[in-house]
Amino acid sequence: MRVSIAAIALAFTAFAAPAAFAYDYPTADRVQYVLECMYRNGGSSVYVYKCSCVIDSIAQKYKYDEFIDSSTIARYQTMPGEGMGMFRDSPDERAAAKRFREVEADAKKLCSVPK
Repeated sequence: MRVSIAAIALAFTAFAAPAAFAYDYPTADRVQYVLECMYRNGGSSVYVYKCSCVIDSIAQKYKYDEFIDSSTIARYQTMPGEGMGMFRDSPDERAAAKRFREVEADAKKLCSVPK
């Protein structure tokens, strides 16, 4: 019985690990987001699923590196001080933070997480 190379290649791809999506985030960062989200909402375990839904929704809109950059800018824009001006003064940073807040707000609404 003769097995073709194409059949062997097909068998290997069927058993290979699934390809990672461009929006996959490290587990530790997803967990950190969920824990912070739960904390902001009183720490109730009901928010495990809701906050997981939020980060999953955000991950569909941002690649991981974009998420890190945009969420960092959005977080630090509200901090006082001259040093944080670099996050507030640039039009590009303001636009990135605004888009992130909109994406996050839409995700929270979708997942029934209060503002």
